[in-house]
Amino acid sequence: MLRINNINAPLDADADYLKKSAAQKLQCDVSAVAACKIAKKSVDARNKNNVHFVYSLDCQTAVNPLPDKDIEVLLPPEKLTFKIKDNGVRPVVIGSGPSGMFAGIALAEAGLKPIIIERGSAVDKRQQDVQTFWNGGVLNPESNVQFGEGGAGTFSDGKLMSGIKKDKYTAKVLQELHAAGAPDEILYLAKPHIGTDKLRQVVRNIRQKITDLGGEYRFDSKLENLIIKDNRLEAVEISNADTTYTLPVKQLFLAIGHSARDTFEMLEKNGVYMQQKSFSVGVRIEHPQSLINRAQYGKFADNPYLGAADYKMAVHLPNGRSVYTFCMCPGGTVVAAASEHGRVVTNGMSEFARNKENANSALLVGVDSRDFESDAPLAGMYFQRKLEELAFIHGGKNYHAPIQRVDDLLAQRPSRQLGDVRPSYQPAVTPSDLSLILPTEICHALRLGIVEMGKKLRGFDHPHALLTAVETRSSSPVRIVRDETMQSNIRGLVPCGEGAGYAGGIMSSAADALKVIDSLNEF
Repeated sequence: MLRINNINAPLDADADYLKKSAAQKLQCDVSAVAACKIAKKSVDARNKNNVHFVYSLDCQTAVNPLPDKDIEVLLPPEKLTFKIKDNGVRPVVIGSGPSGMFAGIALAEAGLKPIIIERGSAVDKRQQDVQTFWNGGVLNPESNVQFGEGGAGTFSDGKLMSGIKKDKYTAKVLQELHAAGAPDEILYLAKPHIGTDKLRQVVRNIRQKITDLGGEYRFDSKLENLIIKDNRLEAVEISNADTTYTLPVKQLFLAIGHSARDTFEMLEKNGVYMQQKSFSVGVRIEHPQSLINRAQYGKFADNPYLGAADYKMAVHLPNGRSVYTFCMCPGGTVVAAASEHGRVVTNGMSEFARNKENANSALLVGVDSRDFESDAPLAGMYFQRKLEELAFIHGGKNYHAPIQRVDDLLAQRPSRQLGDVRPSYQPAVTPSDLSLILPTEICHALRLGIVEMGKKLRGFDHPHALLTAVETRSSSPVRIVRDETMQSNIRGLVPCGEGAGYAGGIMSSAADALKVIDSLNEF
């Protein structure tokens, strides 16, 4: 099998065109190429007069190609198997987000029949709880955009990109997601996504796989306490609607996500080593998707083969701050993502089709210990809470989100009314002044960042673009320290994923869980 890279093709290229292009690269007749499979597909929009796709193709052929930098011989993929010693007690996983799900898959494939504890609800009930809140109903602090089956990623764009190296772990994540019903294209697109609508079925199917292998899910069940003896974990206390019970455990995989603040406090009380971690805060910026399409694709903006355009930008400011876009949701919506009463949090979400009116992205500024009130491990978490409480107050104390137009932010004046861009956040928004919510340094950085990004992406600084506050959950504010054995200072406690501070996003969180469990074979 040969991989042929850097095949440029028009937007409407079909399978025959790609096969002929492969034969040209191989300098052979097309009949010598038995089959071609797309290994990678990306958009090249650098020249707005020649927007096209770039492919990598895996081809079956007996041809021995001449040396060419664009042609490589594929080796058989490395098989990932998990061989963890059975210590006689079923392993317990806390959390069913990406890290928890893939810890569950690995442990179940090893024959250990894991118990997965999830404080939130199964995805169908969770969807009902979230929709009720978005419709102006009551927030369920245990079943919401942050907590429940699939984790925070279930209500997102379902991006499968990450900054980590592609390896056997990321390959396993993609294979499992695809087997669970994710679209074929996640296996080859340069910027794959699943979409919130398809993610719900994917997480159901992953649950089915784990339970078929002997695993068990316990929804609406919360980790309340650790029982430790001689610095080793012996059991955990779990609560549900009916009771609190003790569950013996020798290996606890802590995949709690970045929003389990009460759990962070419980861990600190029990002497689990944690450290402050830098993260980012800011807003969701929202534009018409048509504006982004034109800026990125020029005259090709309406081409059906391209779909909704995205962007990714970063600006490094003279004062040492960085402003960047994150979790960009083409054709998506800004969503209410609170998990605690009396606090407003925003996030972004897209369905697979990405066909909504607006595009949105987190627009974030990095924060660290200089912004927090102390050096305590959880000081960043309390900083997040403070911003969310201010957003709740200035939104009207009813989970309406405070919002400001870009021109008003740049002019340092409150917004009194909105303009041409219609906000997508539910239940509603309140025109406001974000300087009453975000620290002065953050607002100043956002102003500078928007102006600079407007020079990179035409229309990004559109006067009527909207800034919805507040985005605080881009990553975990703490790191739960683990050593070379992947355990914390409490033996048997294994932190993994985004909440533990070792990942960010679906792919890296899931891959971290696989890496952790694979490495346990060594100890």
